[in-house]
Amino acid sequence: MKQQLARIAIVVNDYDEAIAFYTHKLHFTLIEDTVLSDTKRWVVVSPPGSSDGCCLLLAKAANEAQLRHVGNQTGGRVFLFLYTDNFQRDYQNLLENNITIVRTPVTEPYGTVAVFADLYGNLWDLIEPTVI
Repeated sequence: MKQQLARIAIVVNDYDEAIAFYTHKLHFTLIEDTVLSDTKRWVVVSPPGSSDGCCLLLAKAANEAQLRHVGNQTGGRVFLFLYTDNFQRDYQNLLENNITIVRTPVTEPYGTVAVFADLYGNLWDLIEPTVI
C-alpha cells in the first residue's frame, strides 16, 4: 500500500485575498481555481518547485463556526512547516513582503528555523533542514 498527503485545507476569509498572499508574497504557484458554485471554489496552491507534492486547499469559511477558526486552526501552535533549500533567500523574502516574523531565525540540530504568521495569523515554520 502507498499513501501520501495530497491536500491540506486551510480556512480563509476570502479566496482572492488568500490567493494574492500565497502567490505574490510567498511565491506559491496557483495550481487550480475552479468555480464550484456561487459561493464555493476549489483553490489549490503549492510552494515553488513542489507542484507534485502536498498542496494547500484554500477553503473559504462557510459559516460562523468556521469563521471563528480562520487564523487559528491549531489553537495557536505552528500549523505548517515550509522546507526550503535556501533559508536566507526565503527569510529575506518574508522581510521584504512585511510578513510577520513571530520568532527570528535560530539554528537547531535539525536545521535553521524561523516562525512566521500568514495573512490570517496561522503560524508557519520556515526550515532549512540540516540534511534535505
